[in-house]
Amino acid sequence: MIIVTGAAGFIGSVVVQKLNEIGRDDILLVDNFSHPLKIQNHLTKKCSGRLERDHFEEWERLNGSKIDFVLHIGARTDTTEFDSSVFDKLNVNYSKMIWDFCAKNQVPLIYASSAATYGMGEFGFEDNHEIISSLKPLNPYGESKNDFDIWALSQKETPPFWAGLKFFNVYGPNEYHKGRMASVIFHAEKQIAETSKLKLFKSHNPNYEDGKQLRDFIYVKDVADVILWLMEHKKDSGIYNLGTGEARSFLDLGLATFKALNMEPNIEFVDTPEDIRDKYQYFTEANMSKLRKIGYSKEFTSLEAGVEDYVKNYLKEKIIY
Repeated sequence: MIIVTGAAGFIGSVVVQKLNEIGRDDILLVDNFSHPLKIQNHLTKKCSGRLERDHFEEWERLNGSKIDFVLHIGARTDTTEFDSSVFDKLNVNYSKMIWDFCAKNQVPLIYASSAATYGMGEFGFEDNHEIISSLKPLNPYGESKNDFDIWALSQKETPPFWAGLKFFNVYGPNEYHKGRMASVIFHAEKQIAETSKLKLFKSHNPNYEDGKQLRDFIYVKDVADVILWLMEHKKDSGIYNLGTGEARSFLDLGLATFKALNMEPNIEFVDTPEDIRDKYQYFTEANMSKLRKIGYSKEFTSLEAGVEDYVKNYLKEKIIY
């Protein structure tokens, strides 16, 4: 049996669908299932059951011998939440509980870390274990993810295989419930559909033109493909970046969205709010050499192809993957 935490969420539900497509339905979906907008994400998934996340610790004590793999994708991901106790409970202590179970029972584990651990990128974006303790995340969410990475690396008792994945800017279907935390592409399509115009932040950095701020945007289907590959690989434990390795501009993103909607570009640049200006990132790009070196060879979806698939096949009709 495969455990997927966060199974009703964005990335977790896409992973479950990918597992279904390769014939796996022996999956226990673990999440907080009370969110009404998440229902569609798991309603049609083939699984062996659903379990509220608060009951998982008790359940695994009684059923641990049935578990073959744990995919711990669930987390509190709100970067605007500043109550550290929320992240301590859900992102750190809950993750420690899962790690300890996997170590004790020798169950392989893949868990979600985040590129938010890199902060302003003072130390670059290389998934080198030696720099993790020096990283300076910009918010409690990033701090919680980095705290767990540091803790995991310090453990003498480990799962037989484990991987922490630093997700970069993930976009794609099944993020309808995320509100303001949904991807820029999600908000861009909505804004263009409603106003026939897209507003992007001006640059307040002389090294970047308006709209030329850069991010590593990765399609959620690619994220799921890497996770499934690592489930088969099951060696070379460690923390890995998960982006495309190619930074693209917000202007590229906007133009791709207009093209997918068959509309002429109409982009307006507005001032970046002053309260986030000093922490605004102008560049993120995953160094993907570590994952490539252990054998992952599949090409990542281009921004244009990913946006086209997302907009035309999912967003326009609010289709679930």
